[in-house]
Amino acid sequence: MQDVPLSDSSFASLNLSPELIENMASLGYEAMTPIQAQSLPYILAGRDVIGQAKTGSGKTAAFGLGLLSKLDRKKFKVQALVMCPTRELADQVANAIRELARTLPNVKVLTLCGGTPFGPQAGSLESGTHIVVGTPGRVDDHLRKGTLKLDAVTTLVLDEADRMLDMGFQDEIEAIVAASPAQRQTLLFSATFQDDTEWVAEQIMSNPERVATEVDHDRATIDQHFFQTDDDEARLTALRLLLLKYQPESTVVFCSTKRDAQELAEELRTHRISALAIHGDLEQRDRDRTLVRFANKSVSVLVATDVAARGLDIEALDAVVNYHLARDAEVHVHRIGRTGRAGSTGMAFTFFADKERYKVDRLEEALSLSVTPGSLPSQKLLDKPPAKPPMVTLQIAGGKKQKVRPGDILGALTGEGGVPGKQVGKINIFDQSAYVAVHRDVAKAALKKLSEGKLKGRSFRVNRVQGQPSNSRRLANRRQVRD
Repeated sequence: MQDVPLSDSSFASLNLSPELIENMASLGYEAMTPIQAQSLPYILAGRDVIGQAKTGSGKTAAFGLGLLSKLDRKKFKVQALVMCPTRELADQVANAIRELARTLPNVKVLTLCGGTPFGPQAGSLESGTHIVVGTPGRVDDHLRKGTLKLDAVTTLVLDEADRMLDMGFQDEIEAIVAASPAQRQTLLFSATFQDDTEWVAEQIMSNPERVATEVDHDRATIDQHFFQTDDDEARLTALRLLLLKYQPESTVVFCSTKRDAQELAEELRTHRISALAIHGDLEQRDRDRTLVRFANKSVSVLVATDVAARGLDIEALDAVVNYHLARDAEVHVHRIGRTGRAGSTGMAFTFFADKERYKVDRLEEALSLSVTPGSLPSQKLLDKPPAKPPMVTLQIAGGKKQKVRPGDILGALTGEGGVPGKQVGKINIFDQSAYVAVHRDVAKAALKKLSEGKLKGRSFRVNRVQGQPSNSRRLANRRQVRD
């Protein structure tokens, strides 16, 4: 097969339709990222591709442009299937593809994920869709119930394949692949490659081209610090001291288990630090709310497990804390790579016990590091009150089903006698509810304006979101009884 030369960094150099090239320019895509420049020529030539790239590298646009380029918009059958490990990532990918396709009329993109009703999804499939983005469990459910047909699929994408396998989706992936045409293009993207990832690639792909960006993040933009903490109390104190000294607006703290994550978040709150946990025991509604509050900067600290944190799309993350050491060097690199993006300098703090020194030795060897345990800030900082998050989240009891749009909320807030637009932050719309972040200084005025005003000519209940998710409290109470 003839080699495909790598493109220069211009999207115009690719074999893309004028509509797609024009749209990329209008979206501000001036040049391709390294993973796009390496993979897109192969993708557009119809090759199977294995891509190794970290979150935030631009891989979604790479496979999104590829599947849109070969789409037959007149045929209302599922022609592309993208599988993702979590609902959050599936939503992000689906929205990104819709944005890429906005100059192409009548492109239907459907998200199939758990935590949402099955019936409406089946109805959307019956009325016809071009592209499905979903999680393996829900996609497999639709296949087994006959509501999803994959006989017209020409492109199959596994996004963050390593994490799907870590989450135990291998059986579902195999069933979905078996239901897809043998003659198809398969694209597999992963941040890390382990034995099971390689095995799946061998089973489902045909002579794939391999492309990779530099897996090791530019450590010049990540200020790494290591601290020896030999017991739980010392570890917690170290975390509090670092948060109090540096006062990052957004920090992700990685723990080994769901229980560790939940208990640490609860402990931080007892010390007046704004923290929430995200892990697999959260109900979808509480997970959505937690992610919204962290992303809009109304919660400062997100305590997470590796699996639960996968797919997070958090801009300008100030710090990452490895409260527990990562299981290997690649996971460590992936964790700390969430900070220090786009040229900004991020902070990464890693705790380890003396008995874990052998793990640190491995990390030094794998990453060419020289680890010298640092000194923690003065204990006097513990008397200092922690900084409050800059934003506050308001929840509106109306969403997509009630035709509520971001513009309606912004207009209601900034109308006559309202708050300045610059003090309104992120707006997130779900099926039955909406969330808007407002600056802490105008929270009371914003709550009053929305409560007394109208959206879509209707009054909606509005409240300030505070505390931890309800089912996290139930989990904590169950643990106290059991322990």
